[in-house]
Amino acid sequence: MTLQTASSNITLEATPYGWLGQFRAMASPCEILLEAVTEQQAAELTQLAANEAWRIEQKYSRYQADSVLSQLNQHTACWQQLDSETAALLQFANTCYQLSDGLFDITSGVLRKVWRFDGSDQIPTAAAVAALLPLVGFDQLKFADDQLWLPKGMELDLGGIAKEYAVDKVAQLLADASKAQGTAMVVNFGGDMLAVRSKADRQPWRIGIEHPGKPDEPAMLVALKAGALATSGDARRFLQKDGIRYSHILNPKTGWPVPNAPRSVTVSAPSCVMAGLLATTALLQGADAEAFLQQQGLQFWLIP
Repeated sequence: MTLQTASSNITLEATPYGWLGQFRAMASPCEILLEAVTEQQAAELTQLAANEAWRIEQKYSRYQADSVLSQLNQHTACWQQLDSETAALLQFANTCYQLSDGLFDITSGVLRKVWRFDGSDQIPTAAAVAALLPLVGFDQLKFADDQLWLPKGMELDLGGIAKEYAVDKVAQLLADASKAQGTAMVVNFGGDMLAVRSKADRQPWRIGIEHPGKPDEPAMLVALKAGALATSGDARRFLQKDGIRYSHILNPKTGWPVPNAPRSVTVSAPSCVMAGLLATTALLQGADAEAFLQQQGLQFWLIP
């Protein structure tokens, strides 16, 4: 049974364990799996989740001219005041940059001006890529208290962390809202997810991981009792020319796709932002992805 909620953008579906709330945000299908709650509670929690996801999307989308992110990108070469949430996100981005030895860099989004991963064979010239490299490098940003100096021509792109951040924020919001009931749930935004509390029967949630490029193959089932999963791969965004597949995962130091990277990496971690950081950083290691993941001491699934 599927029901429309008060918001036309949200649906509820009854399941054997409770309810499934669905909506779209950040160009992804979003699901809230809720165990042992009433229809009214499921509707309220799903609406709460959607509102928070839409808030984060509106604030940090590079596609909306009035977003906080777009405003930062439009006012370069001057000091700009950051609100506390944005300052914390950029500090996390700096942590990602440092931990990945400069490979996870939110300033590398400017490279999309020449790279369009639409499944075609349109590869940019080496000169076009090289011309943008001076505009890439998180270490070129300046911070003073809660202020940012973004050099002229540079851009910030939070696409690599915003969805995972939204999963963590929504999960915490729902956990707080349902604390009295102790509701078990999973927040799943386009395959990046976090499980809040174990199911009542102590059985894990069964999560399917699709093989990139082979949607007809049975999904690999992963057991998740609590914690997060995040996946990074080239299933939907790539270029292909002369038999070579070019992944959308770009090395910010060269401006080119990372060679010999796995097709997909999924990592389990306490938070979705941590899982996402490690999954993407692993892909950026290319042929050394598995060795990198083994050093982290966390569970992972790699599809070559």
